[in-house]
Amino acid sequence: MSRILKNKELENTRLATNYGGWIYCDKCNENIGYLCYSTYDKLILKYKCNCGNQGSALLDFQDSNIGKGCQDGLIVIKNRFCCPKDNEPLITILDKKVARYEIEITCKSCESIYKKRKDYNKK
Repeated sequence: MSRILKNKELENTRLATNYGGWIYCDKCNENIGYLCYSTYDKLILKYKCNCGNQGSALLDFQDSNIGKGCQDGLIVIKNRFCCPKDNEPLITILDKKVARYEIEITCKSCESIYKKRKDYNKK
């Protein structure tokens, strides 16, 4: 079932499809990750690609729930960041392709808002 986007703001970034699939840096065309189509309600992504490009994405839908903050962290299953409540995959970031990233993603099924940040330049 297709969802109707409410907000789609991409900066120096493109997606393989309208609201999911492979995530690409617009400067070097490298694949930096993968966004699962049907498991998220809202995504805020900011990153710095290894090529130096800084990109971002904001996506949410007309039927998105507001979401609720939580202290839980995303779990990793087969290189995918997944919801710890139902193990549903949400997003993959290819560590070798980015210098840093920040993710805020809302799980569609449990409505929890998960945050993840990584800076590979800091030890």
